[in-house]
Amino acid sequence: MSSSTDAPGTGTLTAAVRTGRMNRRAWVVTALLVLFQVIAFADKAVLGLVAGEAMPELGISAVEFGFIGSAFFFLYSVVSFGVGILSRRVQATWILLAMGVFWAVMQFPMLLGGGAAILLVTRILLGGAEGPATAMSLTSVHGWFAPEDRALPSNLVAAGSALGPVVAAPALAWVIVEFGWRWAFGVLGVVGLVWSVVWLLVGSDGPFAGRRTPARDTAAPAEAAGVDALRVVPVRALLLSGTFAAAVIGGFGNFWTQGFLTTWSPQYLTGVIGLSLGEVGVVSTLPWLFGAGLLLGLGVLGRRLMRRGASVRSAIAVPFGVAAVLAGVSFLLLPVTGGALAVVLLTVAAGCSIIYPMVPSALAYAVAPQQRGLVMAVLGGVASIGAICSPFVIGVLMEAAGYRAPAAGQQRTPEMVDAMASGLNHGFLLTGAVLLVAGLAAALFLRPDRTGRRLQEQHAATA
Repeated sequence: MSSSTDAPGTGTLTAAVRTGRMNRRAWVVTALLVLFQVIAFADKAVLGLVAGEAMPELGISAVEFGFIGSAFFFLYSVVSFGVGILSRRVQATWILLAMGVFWAVMQFPMLLGGGAAILLVTRILLGGAEGPATAMSLTSVHGWFAPEDRALPSNLVAAGSALGPVVAAPALAWVIVEFGWRWAFGVLGVVGLVWSVVWLLVGSDGPFAGRRTPARDTAAPAEAAGVDALRVVPVRALLLSGTFAAAVIGGFGNFWTQGFLTTWSPQYLTGVIGLSLGEVGVVSTLPWLFGAGLLLGLGVLGRRLMRRGASVRSAIAVPFGVAAVLAGVSFLLLPVTGGALAVVLLTVAAGCSIIYPMVPSALAYAVAPQQRGLVMAVLGGVASIGAICSPFVIGVLMEAAGYRAPAAGQQRTPEMVDAMASGLNHGFLLTGAVLLVAGLAAALFLRPDRTGRRLQEQHAATA
């Protein structure tokens, strides 16, 4: 808005300048949130990368290692719920800063010589602190863009989760080879501290957020449009809807796959496919690169469709569901393939099944801006049960197939490799079935537009 003292035409010019500054700031914040997701998913990927050296040194079995992988998600739900409630009163900016600092600090105990018990405790605490990461990142980025423009920046932030292992796998594999597996944790700690300092200086809530940031706000829009004009409704009404149930099922499939892949994929590539740790560091990036490219493409598609008036279901939910179904089919084919073809199928399967942030991004369109953080955090907390289950279940399948980790300094025997392959193949089949159900549920029943309208009609007046 122009001041009454502005010369003719200067009000429009001032508004244009402020809008330009806001757009630049929005993309700077988006870039930092992409890096935030990169760090978060590098934290998840590190356990699988250090497995080959850490398991013998720490004296833990496949089931115990799978339990530690699952433990990362023990507090995921609890903290997600708590932070979701907190987000109604505390700016996402400060929540993200606290998470970044905590992540960094929790890496150093393993660098300093922690054993299996310390690894278990730090993974539990790290998982709790990372539980709300996606929800808070999307809450923050949604506050910087108008509703019809959110699909692309949301998917860019989501792509950060795919780029985490892309950056981490080769870099941390090199660190492990050159300096030992404990330094993989140390490097992540240093990177986390650097990000936190930059975010403290640059980060802020945007003009479309549920609350204003008086000291650092840029030009706010004259009025909220579309979904940003929704009134607050009882959250339980959304949580009991078919749309939320579909979102949970879709998210469960993605979290199941994340837990499986970050814990056991490197073991599959080294033990079954026969790659070296250095080669695994490169090959492990392929699914995440594919997933990042897919997210970027779907983000552009979603933005284009929504600008043409398409529903959130058509622009976001259906493409997510189709990708999940394709991932499920690819996983089902993995047990009957090998060599290069298995790597290609794993790339497609994993890449199509790591696009979970599209689900909370779609769900956010059903509620008022003040409720985005809470709803997305609750969704992440419930859906993350998939990641709690999969590492441990796959570990059980491997031991049931007869696999036992070799002692420190010993190589896997052909019998060990066969047992590992058998257990992991059962894991691929189970994961494929989970993803088929998740994809179909999201494509058919995730309808944020219709649910949002119904909630406004039934509950907004009494909120």
